[in-house]
Amino acid sequence: MENDPNNTTAGRETGRCMSVAAMQALHRLRECRLLCDAIVRADDGAAFPVHRAILSACSPYFLALFTTTLHSREQSDVLISGVRSEILLLLIEYAYLRRIDVTDNNVHELLMTADYLAFLGVLQLCCNHLMTSLNSKNCLGIMMFARRVFCYKLEADARRYLLRYFVMVAIQSDEFLHLPLEELNSIILEDELNVKSEEAVWEAVLRWVNYDPDIRWQHTVKLMGSIRLGLLDTQFFLENVKDHPYVTGNEGSRPIIIETLKFLYDLEMIAQRDGEVATPEIARPRVPHEVLFAIGGWSGGSPTAFIETYDTRADRWIKVEEVDPAGPRAYHGTAVLGYCIYVIGGFDGMDYFNSCRCFDAVTKSWREVAPMNARRCYVSVAVLGETIYAMGGYDGHHRQNTAERFNHRTNQWSLISPMNAQRSDASAAALDNKIYITGGFNGQECMNSVEMYDPDTNQWTNLTPMRSRRSGVSCIAYHNKIYVIGGFNGISRMCSGEVYDPVANTWAPVPDMYNPRSNFAIEVIDDMIFAIGGFNGVTTIYHVECYDEKTNEWYEATDMNIYRSALSACVIMGLPNVYDYIHKHRERLMEEKRQKILLSETARHGQHRTALPDVRLIEDNDDMLEQLGLMENQAANNVPAPPPPPPLPLPPQPMEQD
Repeated sequence: MENDPNNTTAGRETGRCMSVAAMQALHRLRECRLLCDAIVRADDGAAFPVHRAILSACSPYFLALFTTTLHSREQSDVLISGVRSEILLLLIEYAYLRRIDVTDNNVHELLMTADYLAFLGVLQLCCNHLMTSLNSKNCLGIMMFARRVFCYKLEADARRYLLRYFVMVAIQSDEFLHLPLEELNSIILEDELNVKSEEAVWEAVLRWVNYDPDIRWQHTVKLMGSIRLGLLDTQFFLENVKDHPYVTGNEGSRPIIIETLKFLYDLEMIAQRDGEVATPEIARPRVPHEVLFAIGGWSGGSPTAFIETYDTRADRWIKVEEVDPAGPRAYHGTAVLGYCIYVIGGFDGMDYFNSCRCFDAVTKSWREVAPMNARRCYVSVAVLGETIYAMGGYDGHHRQNTAERFNHRTNQWSLISPMNAQRSDASAAALDNKIYITGGFNGQECMNSVEMYDPDTNQWTNLTPMRSRRSGVSCIAYHNKIYVIGGFNGISRMCSGEVYDPVANTWAPVPDMYNPRSNFAIEVIDDMIFAIGGFNGVTTIYHVECYDEKTNEWYEATDMNIYRSALSACVIMGLPNVYDYIHKHRERLMEEKRQKILLSETARHGQHRTALPDVRLIEDNDDMLEQLGLMENQAANNVPAPPPPPPLPLPPQPMEQD
C-alpha cells in the first residue's frame, strides 16, 4: 500500500487536515450509490457511480469534463475510452481514500492512465515506485519508458542511476544489448559516467557490438570517439584496442588510433616537452561520483581547520575555502548523513570538545548541533543507518568507556551501554548492523582488544584480539571484513595491517604500507582503502596510499596539499554540486603533471614505490614510434583497410547478480 506524499490526513501537524473518517464515509456513500451524481464507464462496460465534486477535486481532467462547455453540466454518464476497468477503479478509489496499491505489475499502465486523466498524486506515486525499484537490470527500460510518457524527473533519476552503476548495467542488463547506437553513444560520452577505468567502457562497447556483430561492427569507430582512449593503460590499448578486428577492419579508426598513439608517446616523454602541454579531449578525466573530504588535524605544531577534497579521476587534492568559522580541531571524528558532514569532538590545543559541528556540502554552510554528553578527544565514530555513534576518547582527565549516539532528526545525543574497556585513540567501523571498535590506549598501554556493539541488544561483546597492539590506529569496513591499518604499538609507528573476518572470527595479515603512520585518516573510495596523512614517528606526513584487495597491494596516490596528522576523512556520494569539489582546470592536468615530474624526478629517483595502476608505462618507445609512423604513412598513401572481420561469437551471458 502506498500513500500520496502530498496527502494531508489526520495525524499530521497541520492547521487544516482531511479526516480519514470523512474520506471513508464518502467512499461508503459511493459504494452504496448514495448521493452519486455521475457514472463513469470503462471500455469493457464496467460502470462506477461517483460524486462529481470528489473526482473534480482530485483530477483537473474530471474538473474540466464536468464543468466546461465541452460537456453538458447535466451529462451524468461518461465513457473513459482506452482505460481498463481495474485501473479506472483504482483511480476512483484513490480520489476518495487518497491511497492506492502501486505494484510492479500495474505501475506502467497506472502511470500512463494517471497521466491521461491528470491524477497528479498517483502519477507521483508511480514515479516514486519506479524510482525505488531501479536496479542494474531495469534502469534502462525505466529511463526509456519515462521519456515516452514525458516524466522528465523520473527519466533524469533513472539516467543518474545508469551513469552511477554503468559497469553493472553493461554486464548484467539485457536492455543494454538493445540500446540504439545514438543512445549508447550519448551515455559513454557523459563526463558523469562512473567508471574507475576506461577499460570498462571499451568492454561495454564490445559487449554491445558482439550482440549483433554483422551490423554493429561498423559502429565501433563512432563509439571509440566517445571513449577516453588516452586514459587507457598503454598495454591494454596496444593489445586489446589497437589490434582488435573491429578496429583494424575499419579505415575510419586510423585517425583515432594515430591520435591516441601520439598522446601515449607524449605522455611518456612529457618531461622532455618544451612549453605548456595541453590535455586533449581523449585524456580528460571524467567526473567522480564520490568525493573524499579530509578535515582538520594537526599541522605545523598546532591544530588546523584546513579542508581539502580528493578527485579520484584527476588524482588531485583541492582546497575547500569554506572552513569552519568556529575554529580548528584535531583528533576528532567525522560522519556523513546525506550531504552533511558531522565533525564530532576533538581538541584545539587548549579545550577538549563535546561540541559537534555540521557542514552542508550543498549549501556550503556550517551550523552547531547538539553537544555530546561527554568531552571526547581521540574519539571513535561510526554510522549505522541514520544514527551516528561516538565511543571512548579522552576528556582531558580520563580515558573513557562511555558511548553515545546521535539522532539527527531530534538533534539529541543519548548514552548507550558502555564498552567493556576504557579506550582513546581507537578506531571504529560499521558492518552488517554492528559496530566494531579496535585497539586504542587505556592510559597505561596500547591495546589489541576488539569489541562489537549490537544496537538490537544494546550490548558490547569482546572478540578475538588483534595480532598487534595498536593505538592511533585506523579501521574500515571493506568487502565484508574489517581492515585495521597502522598505528603505534608502544615502540614504533607501524606499516602493518590485519583483517578481521566476522564469520570465522579470525585475524589475518595484510601487506605493509610504504609509510609507517599513526593518527591518520582512512576511507574507502573507488573500491580501494585510502590511508591519508598521519605521523610517522618523526614528523607529520602528507603522503597518501591506497590498497586494492583484488591485487592485494598498496599503491601510491597524490600527496595532500599540507602535512597533517590527527585528521579525519569521509566520503559523500552523488553530490549535486560535485563540480565545486573537484579539479576545475582539467585541461591543465598534463601541464601540471609535467611540472610535477620536473620538480620531483630527482628527489624520487631510486625509491621503489608501486605506482597507481593507471600510470601508463611504455616499455618500448621505439616500437610505438614505429607503429605510429607506419600508420601515418598508410593514411598518407591511402593504403586500403583490411577487409571487415568475420562476426565474433556472442559471449556467454554473465551470471553476476545485483
